[in-house]
Amino acid sequence: MPVRFIMPRPLTVPAVLLAAARIVQAQGLWQGDYVPDPLDREMTVPHSARPMSLVAAIKCAVSGDPHRTSQLADTAIGFLALSIGGGPTYGDIFSLEAHVEAWGDEPGRTGDDVVRMLELAATAPERAA
Repeated sequence: MPVRFIMPRPLTVPAVLLAAARIVQAQGLWQGDYVPDPLDREMTVPHSARPMSLVAAIKCAVSGDPHRTSQLADTAIGFLALSIGGGPTYGDIFSLEAHVEAWGDEPGRTGDDVVRMLELAATAPERAA
């Protein structure tokens, strides 16, 4: 009888960032929307198994769904936003999320770049910027 092992959800911001790094590393970075084909017009793969944007990977690490928001995901996004290029102009969650997405969507940005940034922010927050 096969046994299915489910990884426990992270409970701290560093754990969320490391889990998001593993998601991007395994599934790839998606630039643009949260996931490719978000309206499922062409793909039948679950959203949680597709390449993801940086913000979607953080949300998925916490909830298992790249579209579901949570207080912990928002806190991790805010922490990361303040670690990237001096932070956004405004401090609301939409500005924080847009700042993180803009960094991940820069032309030439790779999944390896995102993984390195997430790992650095998670393991050495004072040096993340």
